[in-house]
Amino acid sequence: MGARSLFPFRWFLMLLMSAAPLLTSPAVQAKDRLFWLLRDLPPFTIFEGGQQGQGVIDTLLPQLIEGMPGYDYSLARVNRARAIQMLREPSFTCDPSLLWTAERDRYIAFSEPFLGVMSSGLVVRKQSQAVVAPYLEQQEVDLKRLLGQTRLKLGIVAERSYSTQVDDILRSLPETAISRHYGNEAVASLLQMQRLGRLQLVLGYWHEIRYLIQQQGESPDDYAFYPIRGVGRYQFLHVGCSDTVQGRAAISQVNQILHGLRSDTLPGLYARWLDPHQRDAYLEDARHFFQAD
Repeated sequence: MGARSLFPFRWFLMLLMSAAPLLTSPAVQAKDRLFWLLRDLPPFTIFEGGQQGQGVIDTLLPQLIEGMPGYDYSLARVNRARAIQMLREPSFTCDPSLLWTAERDRYIAFSEPFLGVMSSGLVVRKQSQAVVAPYLEQQEVDLKRLLGQTRLKLGIVAERSYSTQVDDILRSLPETAISRHYGNEAVASLLQMQRLGRLQLVLGYWHEIRYLIQQQGESPDDYAFYPIRGVGRYQFLHVGCSDTVQGRAAISQVNQILHGLRSDTLPGLYARWLDPHQRDAYLEDARHFFQAD
């Protein structure tokens, strides 16, 4: 399959314990195997370091697995491009942290939205702020004008969606303005390229960037983050499965589990990764995300 297996011990132990009663049965009916597609995406999934396994999805996924005992499971670590390729195939695969787009909706069955997160924006080192300053309005950057009128390159993760609004802006830009990274640790690599002067601009999520900057031994105070003009403050994560009979059945079960978590549990798990001065405002906004449902 080309995917690198990932089985954190606590998940393996949980699955083994849940399967133990069945191992003694003389006739165990084979279950469908669901492949969860994961990537190192702090603060949602954290594979290494002192905070390994403490991300939002790290906490959510065992609850999804426990609440769906009718399946066997495998966890696969893949980059974003490979995950999208696998979701396109007629397989039984699911991704627990996807943004909805019209393109993806053609081949992915999406859950209801389960978590509002701060939108992506432009990350620059403070020593390079002057190149962005002429394109700011109320501290929001006009990304299309910035990249259309300069020779700067913007680092992005290949096949990643940054929201429908941002994706539309990226499609309108000349290809020479964009540097795509396909690796498993793409954002960390882009930040290293920025530090070395090979890139001045990186597109990313401040909650993720802050974590990675600190992991690389630097201070977030050395960076500036600018929201993109015309882009909403929040984006919403979904679980997505291959759009097959199996995938749609799994999404039906996922929705039942998420509905009880998305208002009371998940916002708090996410808020602790935000800048301290953002947390209270986010939690207040999060109270209203799903009130109409």
